Amino acid sequence: MFIEPNISGERRGWIEVICGSMFSGKTEELIRRLKRAKIANLKVEIFKPAIDVRYDETNVVSHDANAIQSTPIDNSQTILLLAEGVDVVGIDEAQFFDDQIIHVCEVLALRGTRVIVAGLDMDYLGRPFGQMPYLLSIADYITKLHAICMRCGNIANVSYRKTEQEGQVLIGEKETYEPRCRICANEK
Repeated sequence: MFIEPNISGERRGWIEVICGSMFSGKTEELIRRLKRAKIANLKVEIFKPAIDVRYDETNVVSHDANAIQSTPIDNSQTILLLAEGVDVVGIDEAQFFDDQIIHVCEVLALRGTRVIVAGLDMDYLGRPFGQMPYLLSIADYITKLHAICMRCGNIANVSYRKTEQEGQVLIGEKETYEPRCRICANEK
């Protein structure tokens, strides 16, 4: 599908991806960037997957309890409808969105919108998670954040699942996951 880019010279869009393990500060960084855009009097819209109700049903909330108002959605195509004329779009927990999220981000950037996406780049087994690898491949800017390993204190890049429950998607908090380095995540 061809998308006519914004060539009027008014503004240029781009895609920023913030990734890393759980407890690395991804949502905190997303909120920081979005609040700065609001301070600059830019029109900002924030979206999150409707299935993520850990801290709040509507707001995007970091593990440190910082929050910003958002719109929960079930389908990434909805973003295109709700982000018309917006300067900056924030998307949290992008790994939970459908495969159209890549197209949505591309369309927004071609329209001249700054798109800031945050999400887990790997699941609890250290495998690429959802659509994040594709978002990383089309991003203009990438920020990879690290947590601190809860076992040894080194940098952590794995969201270690502390329960025996299987399946790639299991929404949880500190009772379910902890950040671990590669070595500690692979210890038996």
